[in-house]
Amino acid sequence: MIYNKVKKCRKRGSKMKAYERFLKYVSVWTTSDETSETVPSADRELVLAELLVEEMKELGIEDARVDEKGYVYGSVPATLGCENAPALGLIAHMDTALDAPGDNIHPQIIENYDGKDVVLGTSGKTIKVEEFPYLADLKGRTLITTDGTTLLGADDKAGIAEVLTVVDEILKEGLPHGKICIGFTPDEEIARGAKHFDVEGFGADYGYTLDGSAEGEIQYENFNASTAFITIHGVSVHTGTAKDVLVNSQTIGTEFHQMLPVSERPETTEGYEGFYHLVSFHGNVTETKMKYFIRDFDTEGFHARAAKMQEIAGSLNEKYGAGTVEIEIVESYYNMREKIEPCMQLIEYAKKAAENADIVPDVAPIRGGTDGARLSFKGLPCPNLGTGGHGYHGPYEHITVEGMDLATDMVVELVKLYAK
Repeated sequence: MIYNKVKKCRKRGSKMKAYERFLKYVSVWTTSDETSETVPSADRELVLAELLVEEMKELGIEDARVDEKGYVYGSVPATLGCENAPALGLIAHMDTALDAPGDNIHPQIIENYDGKDVVLGTSGKTIKVEEFPYLADLKGRTLITTDGTTLLGADDKAGIAEVLTVVDEILKEGLPHGKICIGFTPDEEIARGAKHFDVEGFGADYGYTLDGSAEGEIQYENFNASTAFITIHGVSVHTGTAKDVLVNSQTIGTEFHQMLPVSERPETTEGYEGFYHLVSFHGNVTETKMKYFIRDFDTEGFHARAAKMQEIAGSLNEKYGAGTVEIEIVESYYNMREKIEPCMQLIEYAKKAAENADIVPDVAPIRGGTDGARLSFKGLPCPNLGTGGHGYHGPYEHITVEGMDLATDMVVELVKLYAK
């Protein structure tokens, strides 16, 4: 059965389930704004931040607070006898991606999912098993999707919901635990989430971001990432007198793109393979602006990709005249592997926690990035864990109630392991 409206929250015992929190959070519009220079990039992110602080205080997190930049912090003191256990950080981000609308989200809740194609409302869009073959494995679960007009927001409001459900369970069950530090960041989707994170004030020895996909994912390798901004200048004259005079900047932009390997795009790569991704292309005869993501796991390969783009720009400037193509490459974040490898107990604990929660651990690289990557370079080693979601950054995004429950159980087990 499909419900287009959020059903009244049902409680398991006295605890709210993760998906119930999640459905509340997705009603708050938190799309970040890459054109803004403010922190957070959009005031709407503060609406969720204040809601979370209120909820955290209701859970008994007395020091819950949001700072002037929109970062939410709080902590749970260690229980008696666990004061010397490592302080564990649990981190998720509040903003959602710019790739699809993030306001007026209307989740569809499909109980006892039949494992077949899912029609997304009246949008004309369908989540197809042919394109998402793992859907067959979700048969029998309660599936949450969009109505096809927006993204869902599981990236990363599912992570937030699971963090607070973990804390709720630990406190209500009276489970022994070391200090638990909670952090929710703005602007992760525009690569600014960790920029103003107060690592010292946060107080954790180690951390985990809950910002992955399927439950059981454990990730400590991510792309090195940069963004290339390209401006191409043309010469516009009347088409009737254009011969040997007109220079179409859009044509040069197309030529630039064709000089990059077709086999090194997101849609043609997997695993540890890097890529160039044309994010946007806007222009006219006089001026064209292009934006690329550059991604590679290997540091040498990462720098080689940037050099390749500089080389293409230089070649086109030789052909069309100096200054025709301008390029700026801005580095965003780096592969956290070198910061995690000295403390691989983080990964071993996560694997054991998954097994204790009856989940098969899946240690694999992130074909993307997380706040944890930048936090690892700021002194807080911070691998990434799955939340149970799939198909992020678009209308095909979906998650299951059971996947969220399992992800929550895994983190509870993780907290138990750190308390020993």
